[in-house]
Amino acid sequence: MALNGRSVAYDISLFETTAEQRAEEQRRVYRRKHNVVSLPEEDLIKNRRSKRNPVKIFTGVVMGAVITVTVAVIIHGQVQLTELNQQISNASTALSDQESLYTQLQMKIDSKLSTDKVEQYAESQLGMTKADSYQKEYIKLSDGDKAEVSGDQSSNIFESIAQAIAGLWS
Repeated sequence: MALNGRSVAYDISLFETTAEQRAEEQRRVYRRKHNVVSLPEEDLIKNRRSKRNPVKIFTGVVMGAVITVTVAVIIHGQVQLTELNQQISNASTALSDQESLYTQLQMKIDSKLSTDKVEQYAESQLGMTKADSYQKEYIKLSDGDKAEVSGDQSSNIFESIAQAIAGLWS
């Protein structure tokens, strides 16, 4: 495509600034440079100092208090947990000591009441002897065990019916 006999794609002069544009740019720069306001040194120091915002300070104090209380509660809980674990440990130790003492006392009782000691005491102190075969008497129950209830036979008909029904349930 040709415009006035030149190729637009290779026309560098389109991108060059004109004298008017350069003059306008210099005026803008000049205005910016001379648009500076000077302040006294005290005002500069005052402006440079950070301003304290009461809301931020209050928020910081509250957050610090919340964190401190949270840490204190966690530490208190850990202390209580440690104390309870120590009490459990002491109770377990006391229990094992008492179980050991119980076992020792039970062994002493068993040794004092052994069958040999009982037989020896019966022979020496009470004058008893072991039973011989001629002293033993054997009995034979071939009919089986029976149980009879002795009681008043003078009952009316209603009581006997109630007993019969109760006998069915048992």
